Order: sequence, then structure tokens, then C-alpha cells
Amino acid sequence: MLLKSKEKSTYKEDNVGEKPIRSVAKALSWRVVGTLDTLLVSYILTGRISLAASIASVDFVTKLILYFFHERLWNVIKWGK
Repeated sequence: MLLKSKEKSTYKEDNVGEKPIRSVAKALSWRVVGTLDTLLVSYILTGRISLAASIASVDFVTKLILYFFHERLWNVIKWGK
């Protein structure tokens, strides 16, 4: 039976974190889910799709920006790595 030897990564490699483009992709995918939720809740509460879409649009942009910087900040923090 042949077993593949698993190379150990070094702490330095593990400590690098992720690239900004990955943070952007994660932020976008999460915001799509979050925005659909906001759209639905806003529509249920207001009964107006135009108002719900306005709320969801503003929510999408502001939280996308906040999430990106939140992710980048956590990449700098050494705790738990």
C-alpha cells in the first residue's frame, strides 16, 4: 500500500493569510445572500417592493465595504493562527 507523505506547512506559510481578491469574492458572495434576506424582510415589513429594493441596495453596498475591511483587519491579527 502506497501512502502519500504529507508535507508539513511552516508557520510562516500559515501566517500569510489570504489575498485581498479572496476577501472581495467572499464579501460579494455573502452580500448576495444577505441582500436577498434584507430584500425579503424589507418587503414583508413595508409591503412595497420598490422601498424594499432601495433598502436592500444601500445595505448591499455599505455592508460589502464593511465586510472587506473587517476581513483584512482579521488577517493582521495573529491570535488563533
